[in-house]
This record gives sequence, C-alpha cells and structure tokens, in this order.
Amino acid sequence: MGEVVVRYKVKPERVEENQRLVEAVYAELAASDPGGLRYATFRLEDGVTFVHVASIDTPDGSNPLRGIAAFAEFTRDIAERCDEQPIAQDAHVIGSYGLAARS
Repeated sequence: MGEVVVRYKVKPERVEENQRLVEAVYAELAASDPGGLRYATFRLEDGVTFVHVASIDTPDGSNPLRGIAAFAEFTRDIAERCDEQPIAQDAHVIGSYGLAARS
C-alpha cells in the first residue's frame, strides 16, 4: 500500500480544461470501479493550484489509475497546461477520517 500526493499549478487560461479532464477521470472511475484506490483532487483557493491525493491498496501494488483511459488523457499534455510542473511525493498517513486508509 502507498500514498502519493501530487501538487501543481495550472496556467490560468487552462484551469477549466484541467478541471474537466480531472472530472472525466472521476466519471470513469465511478463507471469502472477498479478497486484498491482511494483518490481525491483538490483545487486550492488561489484557483490554479491542484493537489491530488491517492492511496493505493492493490495486492501487487499497481496503481489502478494507469488503466483508466481518462487518466491517460489527463496526463497526456499536462506539462503544457502547467505553470508549475507536477511534483509527486510519497506520503505516510498519520491520521485520517474517511479519506485514506491508515497503515
């Protein structure tokens, strides 16, 4: 099991596009229900910063997002949409209330 936090800033003129792409990922997740994944995305108060938090709990440690077509579309040109590129960091849950599993 592992937790990952990803943070990035989108160009102001691409925020709505980015949000639509993120929403498409959630729509596909809801339809396919791949299991082994807890996932949340936040748009911060500045309107251009996005934070994704994923908790992966699959038997082989694989990330179910990699099998989601909408996620592939979301990541395809993310570098072009961003003023600050995504930074992914492994994280360790200290506490959680209904958001992520605790290891």
